[in-house]
Formats: sequence, structure tokens, C-alpha cells
Amino acid sequence: MSLEKHGHARTDNYYWLRERENPDVIAYLEAENAYADAMMRHTGDLQKELYEEIVGRIEQTDVSVPYKLDGYFYYTRFEEGKEYPIHCRKKGSLEAAEEIMLDANERAAGHGFYSVGAREVSSSGGLLAFAEDTVGRRFYTVRVKNLSTGEMLADEIPMVTGNVAWANDDKTLFYGKQDPVTLRSYRVYRHALGADPSADELVYEERDNTFGCRVFRTKSKKYLMIASTQTLSAEYRYLDADAPADTFTVFLPREARHEYSVDHYRDHFYIRTNDGAKNFRLMKTPVTRTAKEHWAEVIPHRDDVLLEGCEIFRDHLVAVERKAGLIRMRIRPWAGEGEHSIDFGEPAYLAYASTNLDFDTNILRYGYTSMTTPASIYDYDMVSREKTLLKRDAVLGGFDPGDYVTERLSAPAKDGRPVPISIVYRNGLKRDGTNPLLLYGYGSYGASMDATFSSPRLSLLDRGFAFAIAHIRGGEELGREWYEDGKMLNKKNTFTDFIACAEHLVAEGYAAPDRLFAQGESAGGLLMGAVVNMRPDLFKGVIAAVPWVDVVTTMLDESVPLTTSEYDEWGNPNEKEYYEYMLSYSPYDNVEAKAYPNMLVTTGLHDSQVQYFEPAKWVAKLRALKTDDNVLLLRTQMEAGHGGVSGRYRQYRETAFQFAFMLDLAGIDD
Repeated sequence: MSLEKHGHARTDNYYWLRERENPDVIAYLEAENAYADAMMRHTGDLQKELYEEIVGRIEQTDVSVPYKLDGYFYYTRFEEGKEYPIHCRKKGSLEAAEEIMLDANERAAGHGFYSVGAREVSSSGGLLAFAEDTVGRRFYTVRVKNLSTGEMLADEIPMVTGNVAWANDDKTLFYGKQDPVTLRSYRVYRHALGADPSADELVYEERDNTFGCRVFRTKSKKYLMIASTQTLSAEYRYLDADAPADTFTVFLPREARHEYSVDHYRDHFYIRTNDGAKNFRLMKTPVTRTAKEHWAEVIPHRDDVLLEGCEIFRDHLVAVERKAGLIRMRIRPWAGEGEHSIDFGEPAYLAYASTNLDFDTNILRYGYTSMTTPASIYDYDMVSREKTLLKRDAVLGGFDPGDYVTERLSAPAKDGRPVPISIVYRNGLKRDGTNPLLLYGYGSYGASMDATFSSPRLSLLDRGFAFAIAHIRGGEELGREWYEDGKMLNKKNTFTDFIACAEHLVAEGYAAPDRLFAQGESAGGLLMGAVVNMRPDLFKGVIAAVPWVDVVTTMLDESVPLTTSEYDEWGNPNEKEYYEYMLSYSPYDNVEAKAYPNMLVTTGLHDSQVQYFEPAKWVAKLRALKTDDNVLLLRTQMEAGHGGVSGRYRQYRETAFQFAFMLDLAGIDD
């Protein structure tokens, strides 16, 4: 296939792999799977050992921390030996009889893949709307269950996004629908229970193909919102949830480069906005006057602090902020005295506001984890400042956080900017330049990769590996500028930052040059592809999961999911400047006849985000051109999408496979 643009021609010898329904394509992918299995067969015992370790650390039977809503306590639990969660509630108290709302194990029976999207309980608490996908392509069917009788209603709405929101009448359900080709979420419909879904009313259509839309109900339950968003712009519409037959009203018309979000409390809407505020600020406005001239500032903009979000309570405002790469939660009493921040006490961690559905409380529920602290849920009394640990994920098998060390490092980037690194390793590891190390990175969409705990990761750490996260540009760890300096025509900073972090870890003795590994997923797979083209000598092995690697071809094809909505992230290659820049780093287009590291590439046949044929083509081209004898494996999950296989045990088997790949290359066989 010859592809031409701007007078430049590219030849794609593997374009035929795009034909998902072609039996030859399926046979090709299955042959690659068989080859990967054969090449890894000698690690079979190690894979089994790793899997049993990983599963042996988790509570087979586990229950989430219940949260209270409208007189019910809601929670999710797992049963030993079962792949999927069971969603439950109890009325009035935790001693009441359990009501099973949805047993995903029963719903998944007979399906190779199963995923629940939205789960929304109606205002009265009597109905559950839920969305389920049995393919992995993220086309859901919405169903409704009567929680009083346990009966499924006749209402079934197929081929939708899985985004739903109830009106307050318990009769009206709003839902989103995607374009069947591009998968862009572009329509919102209104469904009356008992009506034929084919006759549902279209209440909003997003006609700008660079925007997507979704519908939700505010925390106050007073309003339904339709959010139309794009990389650099947003527009909201609102509707009284007590009057679902009325028409949505535009909150503020969209403007170029104006990102905002809206929530409601009492007589005001609260707006997180970047209008005149690169790192965002918080404003409020009366519900009857939403134009900008009525907005009043609540939290001002700060050059060194990114406002990530807020939680509103009757007596307090909680600002979730990021400063110097770390989350902090700032408690601000509306009365004006007693402002303070929660002390988390570790050099690298993730904290986040958890489920906070009640305005009339002094208790903030938040989550916390670090590289040495398992996921934990706390209740924090904003008046007494006391923390109560409600649950910390159990790690069986004698885990002791004191056996591990976490640090926050800094590597000098190519242009001199300091790039943060979070690292964890087992206590006693010597910085003598002999250790195997896995470096993880992402660096796109402003997504911050925080330092979190992983129970499976212990199987690497206990075998002498160190694990590090490179907080590279393209993420938002150091504020909005950090993101903008790693996108569009600055995208290569993402790649050179990652290389700088790897070199720094070697130079400081944390990693051996010949035992250094890298991993990235999705846009992080793009990172892997770019890095192995730029510095193929740097890594012993690379894992690229569901990697986006055929950048130019994808961004020129408006039929491919996510393309038009991401022009402001990557650029529009219909413009020559962006075409040439993308072409200079696109992993697929820059494969050359040279030595590459050992590589494991994974994908899902039904991936809705990065189409399976991108990694398949990339591997084919690497096989044809690379000059080394290193291992190159393509592993396609034939019943999975972007998130990989469904079910917790199946996912752990995939993790064991990936760990065995690295351990084998590092010369560790037990």
C-alpha cells in the first residue's frame, strides 16, 4: 500500500493486517501467539510459580469499604475462585440483610470477555441501570433491574457507550451513544422506561468531530449535565433533574483553549476553569446567572500549584492540588479559619478524594497508596483533624512494608530540566550497578503517573529488581506547563526525558546497563516505540502493551477511533508542519535495519482505543528489518480489548507471563 501526503510517499507492506474479518489475518495473529508460547515454554515453571505467588498474596474473599447513599450502604465483594465482583447493598445498617444488586460472575457466564460499565441506582433506590460489554470493543448494552423484585425489565438498549444517568422521576434514563465507526461518543438520548429504545429521543448531538460528549447527574442530584469536551475546550449543558422532559440549557458556550468543568451546590454552580489560569482556578456563580461576568473567584490561580479538583461540603471546601509533583489536599473551612493540609508523610505517593456523596458531613473520605503502602481508605475529620484507617488492602504471605524502600529522585533532561523519578526496591539493595531495573513511563494527555503500590510487583522486587516511574513531560506531575511541553511540536521531550531517566538510573548505580528494562502501555507504548528507535542499545528488554505506534497513518485516517478528537494532543498531519514532525518520531515509520532490544508486544483483537493492527504491523516490520537475534514476541488476546483480558485471575496470568519474560532475560530463573 502506497500512502501519499504533502508530496511525500510512504510504502506500508503490512496494511493488509487491518482486515479484522479476514481469516488470513486471524491465522497470522494466532501463529504469532503460538510462536510466543513456544519461545516462552521454557519459562513455564517460572510463570506458574509467579502466578501462584501473585494469587497467594491477595485476599481471595474481599469486601470494599461501604459508602452510604440515601439510606443504603453500598459495597463490592469478591468470592474465592471467582473472576468478577459482586455488587451489593444493605439498607439502614451494615447488620441488615444483604441485597445482591449485580453478580458479574453470573452475567459473565458463557462469555470469553465481560465488563460492566456504568452502574447507576435511581433516585428512589428501586432501580439499577447497568451497562455490559461481552466483546471488549466498548459497545455496551444498557439494562435495568428492579431491585425490589430482582426482575430484569424488558428495557435493553444495545450498542451504546455505557454512560447513563437517571432523572429524579425514576422513569427517565439518559444515555450516550457512539459513532459505530469512529467510536466517538457524540449523542445523548432520553429513554422512558417501557418504551421501545428505537424510538428514544435524541436530546443532543455533538457535531464537531473533535469533541465527545457524556451525560451525568451532579452530586446534589439537582441537575443533569451534558459535558462536551475536547483536548483544549469544553462546553456544558444543564437540565433540572426534576423536569427531564425539558430542554438542556448551555452553561457557557465553548471557546478555543477554554477548559472548564461544572458542579452544583445549593444556589451556586462551581466552575474549575483555566480561563486566565494555566493551572486552573475555582469560580462560582449563581445558578440563574452562568455568564462569565457573574463568576466570583473562590480559589485563585497559582503558578506553582495545579488545581486538580475539589470536594464541596456544607462547612468545608477540599481542594485537591498538585505541587512539586505530589498531591496535597487542602481543607478550607467556609468560615475562613482553620485552613490546613493533610500530611501524608512519604516522599512519593498517590492520594485522592474517594466516595464523598454527602454534603452535610465533616468527614472527608480519601484514598492513599505509595510504593510501599498498599491501597488504603481513610475517613478524615476535617474539624478534629483525626484520621481513621477504614481498610488497607491485605497482602498475604508475610509482607512487611519495612522490607522495601521508596525514594524520589531527579534526572537532568536533555535541556537541563529536572525530571522526577519515583523508585522502589527491597531493603538492602546496593547501588553497585549490578541490579535489574524496570522503568515505567507514559507521558501523554496530561495524565500523571503517581507512585502506587502493586502486590504483583513484589515478585520482581523480591528477586532483586528495582522498579521506577519516570514522571516525564506530557504528564501533568509538575503542572500544566509540564504537560504542554510534552505534546504537539514538543512531543519529543517525552522521549528524551525517558531516556535521560534511564541513563541517570544507570549512572547512579541503581541499574546495570545490561539489565535495564522498560515498559509502557497505549500512549506509553508509543513512548516505547520511539525510544527503541532512538536508543535501541539502552535496554535489555522492552514491554510495549497495546502500543500506539503507527502515528501518521492513524492521525490521517478520520475513520479510526480517537483520531479527530486528538488533533490538539498530537497535531493535525493534514498540515505539513505536523505531518513532518510526527513522521520524524512515529515508531512504525522509523523502524530501521539495526539491532533492537528483546521485545514483548501485546494487543487485543477488539481494542477500541489502539487498533490491534498497529502493534501487529509494527512487529512484522521489525521482524523484516532488525539485524539482531533478540527475542521479539507479539501476543494478541483474541477475546479482549484495550484493557486486556477480563477477570482478575486471567489478568494475573498475563502479569506472570510478562514478569517471566523479564526475569528470564535478567538471568533469574526462580
